[in-house]
Amino acid sequence: MRRRNNLRIPRGLSLADWCSLGQQIQAISSSSSWWLGDWLLYGQSEFPNRYKRAITETSLDYQTLRNYAWVARRFEPHERYGDLSFQHHAEVAGLAPEERGPWLARAQENRWSRNELRRQMRARKGIAGSARATQLKMKPDDCQRERWQAAALRTGEDLLTWITAVLDDAATSVPTASG
Repeated sequence: MRRRNNLRIPRGLSLADWCSLGQQIQAISSSSSWWLGDWLLYGQSEFPNRYKRAITETSLDYQTLRNYAWVARRFEPHERYGDLSFQHHAEVAGLAPEERGPWLARAQENRWSRNELRRQMRARKGIAGSARATQLKMKPDDCQRERWQAAALRTGEDLLTWITAVLDDAATSVPTASG
């Protein structure tokens, strides 16, 4: 029996059935991230003056939803790799569109975990792009850092990746000067 806050697993479940159950739960978890991102994008488009209120009424964390929407916005449904998790896509979402597909294809082909994809990308970035790296210095107060770290943890990201995602999302949602 499943409830919103627990899953009762019957005694005597075989290892194969237990593993299958875990895979089903993972599939639902990964799908729900896409679904929530797509839901928010729809709300932003169809109900621009009311979607924030609807989010509040659902009791969902606004920043987490914005992160889901940020990833969903970068991948049309046909660009999403069904064998890879939402988090795999989140890892490459900040890349140029033409770079995302090859990284996801490699991850799928080599059966990389999200963490391995991250390691591979960092290794490649260190070789190919060290001259392009820009260093920014910030001095957040303790409260800001704790709040940001907590938000990053809720999305499953490290702090730097989360900050980059939030800034990218903010940059793409700012209206142009012409309208």
